[in-house]
Amino acid sequence: MISTVDPQARHGHKTSARGFDGYKGHIAADPDSEIISATEVSAGNQGDAQTAADPIIDLLPDTDGQDGQSGQDGGQDRSAVYGDAAYGAAEFLEKLDDTGIEATVKTQPATNAGGRFTKDAFGIELDAGTVTCPNQTTVPIRRNRAGDGTADFGTACATCPLAARCTTSKSGRKVAVGRHERLLARARATSTDPARRADYRATRSRIERKLAHLMRHRHGRTKIVVHVVRRRAGSCSGWSAGSSRPAATGPSPGETRPRSGTVRR
Repeated sequence: MISTVDPQARHGHKTSARGFDGYKGHIAADPDSEIISATEVSAGNQGDAQTAADPIIDLLPDTDGQDGQSGQDGGQDRSAVYGDAAYGAAEFLEKLDDTGIEATVKTQPATNAGGRFTKDAFGIELDAGTVTCPNQTTVPIRRNRAGDGTADFGTACATCPLAARCTTSKSGRKVAVGRHERLLARARATSTDPARRADYRATRSRIERKLAHLMRHRHGRTKIVVHVVRRRAGSCSGWSAGSSRPAATGPSPGETRPRSGTVRR
């Protein structure tokens, strides 16, 4: 517990070097009109993608099996969700994919300490169930019951001339291959398309402007880290009248949830 007066507050991180205490605010907004259609507050230590589906609930299929505004009935343009890498988790991307919503969401790039070979340097063949390293050694992917797998190069690394550029582990390089590997690989490939990158940059600038407005005029003077789930719906007809209220709108007087600088609908 970090606060005796607010026991639900948690330690969070904007970046690895920049922390905060409290909560995260999430907004869904139309990038063309900059109208905020939904907001959500989550604990500071909660992953952003865990909350991502809540602000775009109007785009997701209803529980009775009817489509939301995702445009799957053929009469509307296909809806799209824009988000930064914090929202690029496999589970969220899978939900968008299953409901026919176009995902223009950045994914975390592969990294490795010391500039050594990243996962992208390995050839992952999901259909064959194998992984090939930069030295052209191929090993099988061994999966657990949940579907997550590992390619273990083990003793092959002991005599590999590229080992120093790959791993410092005495037991050799291991490459994780998750159950959502195919989906994430497709998302990374899509994000490199020049047209998609230009579309993302153009959309981001409009939403960042809205975020800057919210942070400058935050309600209640409570500091909050605001992340954004960006979405462009095929139709605005389903939006509630409250979506177009000014950004200064705040919680109702009897609201018990923490007051923040985000819009409340």
